[in-house]
Amino acid sequence: MKYVAYYRVSTAKQQRSGLGLDAQKAAVAHFLQPTDELVAEFVETVSGRKDERFQLAEALKLARKYGAKILIAKLDRFSRRVSFIARMMESDVGITVADMPTATEFQLHIFAALAQEERRLISTRTKAALFQAKQRGVKLGANGKHLAELNRNRAIRHAIELETILPRTWDEMSYSAIAKYLNGKGVTTAFGSNFHAQTVKNLIAHIKQTSAVKITAISHQHKDRRDN
Repeated sequence: MKYVAYYRVSTAKQQRSGLGLDAQKAAVAHFLQPTDELVAEFVETVSGRKDERFQLAEALKLARKYGAKILIAKLDRFSRRVSFIARMMESDVGITVADMPTATEFQLHIFAALAQEERRLISTRTKAALFQAKQRGVKLGANGKHLAELNRNRAIRHAIELETILPRTWDEMSYSAIAKYLNGKGVTTAFGSNFHAQTVKNLIAHIKQTSAVKITAISHQHKDRRDN
């Protein structure tokens, strides 16, 4: 398979120092197989909130010329905007994410949406903390709800990643048996712990939740087609 690698860094200083860029290149190098061909590499110095990407435009031109796919290290290093990622996935040039090679387009949409929401919650929490610092005597712990939401989003993303690792008969296995299977493979929870029956139960709940969302989205798509 042919690929054109695209890396994004936020500042010129990061590009010069290799901060962030080296990690992205390492992820791409780890992903590539001996039979793959890396046609070219492009580095863009731009904020993740910006859609104007001159280097990306050049990368797309080259990818079209050689029939290659755009290869990025991590989805959150590509962009911080769901709309931008969605447009790219709908373009005539395919996108492959090195650290999520088996993710479907639907899963990538979910990851992008969760990442965008997580950044919004972090921003909200930071602003609230600054306000509290100015307003002495404000009750502590007012941002616990935001932190809980961040943890929930992280758990959902992790569940989507682990769905492909579960044995085919996982829906017929007990929570304890699944925990033993995952621990035996060295897989950990979203917070780096071993699995137990309860954590597996939570994992399965998140997987079923995202599956339900997917079914609903497909149903809406079919309805829209019939209406049109």
